[in-house]
Amino acid sequence: MSSQVLEDFKIPLKIKLSALWTSVTLCYLYGDYFELYLPKKVAGIISGESILNSPMKLFAASVLLAIPAVMVFLAILTKPSINRWLNIILGIFFTAIMVLIALASMTYWRTFYVFFAILEAGITSLIVGYAWRWPKENR
Repeated sequence: MSSQVLEDFKIPLKIKLSALWTSVTLCYLYGDYFELYLPKKVAGIISGESILNSPMKLFAASVLLAIPAVMVFLAILTKPSINRWLNIILGIFFTAIMVLIALASMTYWRTFYVFFAILEAGITSLIVGYAWRWPKENR
């Protein structure tokens, strides 16, 4: 009796990094979406009592969250030397942000948010690890 093994192939590092940035972007979106279900959250947004209660804060949040979304594309497009450092620097930056958010969000109603923050920190740590160990070419 022959044993059949499912076919697999090596995934290029740039594709792995892009997939990780996609995953972390989706986690950010889901975390922010589920936050809308917190008691009084929508009422606070409508009344202007939310943390993002000014045009500049909304702009800053937009820039911050656009970075991982753009990294989905840049992880594939940019040259390896630039790509590596972008992933290391931005990965460390977003890991630090998510660890701080996890620590600041430790309440009963925000358990889901802490879960997402820890998951996001794990994903961005993987990004840093993969980029740090970027394979070298023999020339």
